[in-house]
Amino acid sequence: MGKVIAVSNQKGGVGKTTTCINLSASLAILGKKVLLIDFDPQGNTTSGLGLTPGNCKKNIYHALIGGDQLKDLIYSTEISKLKLVPANIDLTGAEVELVSAIARELKLKNVINQVRDYFDFILIDSPPSLGLLTVNSLAAADSVLIPLQCEYYAMEGMSQLLVTINLIKDSLNPDLEIEGILPTMYDIRNNISRQVIDELKVHFEGRVFKSIIPRNVRLCEAPSFGKPVFLYDRASKGAISYLKLAKEIIQKNTKS
Repeated sequence: MGKVIAVSNQKGGVGKTTTCINLSASLAILGKKVLLIDFDPQGNTTSGLGLTPGNCKKNIYHALIGGDQLKDLIYSTEISKLKLVPANIDLTGAEVELVSAIARELKLKNVINQVRDYFDFILIDSPPSLGLLTVNSLAAADSVLIPLQCEYYAMEGMSQLLVTINLIKDSLNPDLEIEGILPTMYDIRNNISRQVIDELKVHFEGRVFKSIIPRNVRLCEAPSFGKPVFLYDRASKGAISYLKLAKEIIQKNTKS
């Protein structure tokens, strides 16, 4: 049964989608069968893997609201072991349509359970908000990975996200854990970056990944070519960092 990881932070611009794309690709390159679910109406994960969101007539919305089988919505990518369920602007309406639905918070979990046995890892790119879509992604997940940029206001919003995670644990998903906090946009020349890392290690001891994602031009360029950074420039610091993160996650989730 695959491990379901929600990648979530309600603060935008923290490297959430970049992490989803490149961590998923790295896990697949290391031989794991990976499904990446784009659960953000912006569809950036979808376009970042070479698909045009507007052309994906069938997407995660149709499983969530239309009752389609998730297996019928899975697209192949350039990496053989990495599959994608796309999203587009259709998903914006799902939040409204789910309001009156029975067990509305568990819709995504029930959908994922249809294919869970076929993958080693299932990653969910959650929207940058704390609405019903994010609640669904947290209710469906075994754990949550939190990207956090190494900048001055990095800790802002973390407390609210942790409150939400605890609420989900109490009411919907008692087994939800924090997979880890991932420092992103690290700049070795910047004192603030080092201070944020130190502060994270103090406040979240044992929950911070050893892997750190640097500021990297190649990471910024790769999405415009519809590729994970490993396929765009495998020698770049960004590619090497995400590969290291994937190895860290595999090691953590390997049963002894």
